Amino acid sequence: MSRIAYVNGAYVPHRQARVHVEDRGFQFADGVYEVVYVQNGRFVDADLHLDRLDRSLHELRIDAPVGRAALLAVLGEVVRRSRRHHGLLYIQVTRGTARREHKFPPPGTRPSLVVTLHRAAPFPKSLDGWTGTAITWPDERWARCDIKSVALLPNVLARQAASEQGALDAILYDANDCITEGAATSVWIVDAAGTLRTRPLSAAILPGCTRAALIAELGGAIPFEERAFTRAELRDAREVFVTSATSFVKPVLAIDGAKVGDGAVGTVSRRLFALMARHVLGNDPP
Repeated sequence: MSRIAYVNGAYVPHRQARVHVEDRGFQFADGVYEVVYVQNGRFVDADLHLDRLDRSLHELRIDAPVGRAALLAVLGEVVRRSRRHHGLLYIQVTRGTARREHKFPPPGTRPSLVVTLHRAAPFPKSLDGWTGTAITWPDERWARCDIKSVALLPNVLARQAASEQGALDAILYDANDCITEGAATSVWIVDAAGTLRTRPLSAAILPGCTRAALIAELGGAIPFEERAFTRAELRDAREVFVTSATSFVKPVLAIDGAKVGDGAVGTVSRRLFALMARHVLGNDPP
């Protein structure tokens, strides 16, 4: 792949991509990002991702660097110039470059916009083998997790802890011992009664785009509730899986070293994986 990045109006080779040392994203993590999965040149859930980007910018009072049509054109051009029609588009917007001080820079400071395309595993042909394990980990993030901020240090530490224990993900729990989400995923369970559950949206979790897409695909076919659950309910669940733009629907077969259910992929996870395959692939083969 010929890696091309877009940086503040210019398309440049990835190795030459630069932002200023006083960019506020570097200095303060004063910015937001989005990740869009590209399938055969098609942007999966683009409207959901760009709506969330707009919301994150609004919550942080950062001006949009370009309009939506222009941003979509940039995304398409990065894909075209990279000569790759499959991957992950990363969009990062910061408050821009200014003299280092904590308050906002002067009005008129131009936000920074960076877009890069990264390799991604293709959509899995089967759910078998598309599984993982997890640990539980205290949620030490800030109080506005609904904003997709670039300030991801607690997530990094949680994922590192999972990696050091041979696990795929860290499932975070709050001060009330309730599950919030994964370090970079939404978390779902099929509870002891057979009901599919995920935590309701609030400032405590990111409004996952894959989460929203999957809920829309359910169509009432499976009993479903947006209702919080505890670590004890997580341990007692029949099935656990996580979703994200890169995980799609990924079953978790063990948590903290203990099997989830019988330790095998469950029937609900298989049904939802099939729904997500249809959603992501359309008429494309896996």
